[in-house]
Amino acid sequence: MGEADRDRPDPDVLTSLGVTDPECVARTPIANVYRVLRPDRSPAALKIYHGPGLANEGPGLDYLAASRTTAAVKIYRRHGQAVLMEWLPGPSLGDLVRDGREDEASKCLADVARHLHANAPEPPPDWPSLETWFGALLTASPTARCSERARRDFIAAADFARSLLASQPRHIALHGDLHHDNVRLGPRGWFAFDAKGIVGDPCYELANAFRNPKGAGDLLRDADVHRRRASIWTAALGVAEDRLLAWAAAKCALSIAWRAKGEIGADPEFSLLAILLDLARRAGFRAD
Repeated sequence: MGEADRDRPDPDVLTSLGVTDPECVARTPIANVYRVLRPDRSPAALKIYHGPGLANEGPGLDYLAASRTTAAVKIYRRHGQAVLMEWLPGPSLGDLVRDGREDEASKCLADVARHLHANAPEPPPDWPSLETWFGALLTASPTARCSERARRDFIAAADFARSLLASQPRHIALHGDLHHDNVRLGPRGWFAFDAKGIVGDPCYELANAFRNPKGAGDLLRDADVHRRRASIWTAALGVAEDRLLAWAAAKCALSIAWRAKGEIGADPEFSLLAILLDLARRAGFRAD
């Protein structure tokens, strides 16, 4: 079987969803994405997950389907491991950043987050919580392969996470992975997609955006960029700047823990973690 055959969706899936003319436009570790045509010949996106289930995006699809705002991509239909949704031609906000339009992208991302929070659905009891997500960080241990600075920073980020989790002002439904490359231009403006669907502190929503977009060069190691982002995003969401930056540091450390699978060694994001910890402290955050 050739590569083209492996990329071709099961004809039964296409028939069940009533779409034709699949064109593979993206391959990710968890799914393939196709541009397809609906019966009226309008385009749609078909995402087919690898293996059983929907990776960790099942609650995220529920979140997007239940969202009451036009800032969330429309979910048309689901069939087993396949999801048919609105076609977003782009560009993404990540493309804007990579094109040198950082501040514009930050403002657009803030606007999307604000709309999502203002129209957040009521989360069901089985959605994962931030406490569940951060278990990997709180149980990980730095190893001898960590530098002394990296070890201190990782432990500090875990302390930040414990303090943040214990002091969440309220719990709402969150997109859970809202960053530049998960927002694309569509027919009515900017749309969020690829949600995780988690429950917790509204301050967490843009934490992962400080690590993005990929391919932005040295921009993500520029403290002034992160200061401007924090200013824009806290104003839009009405959250505390020190908590937003503290969540950003905690999320950076969580990603390090996920990659390391619990045994923390060297990691290229330790330099970013140091910047985010320093910014959070300068903004006034102190772990209890």
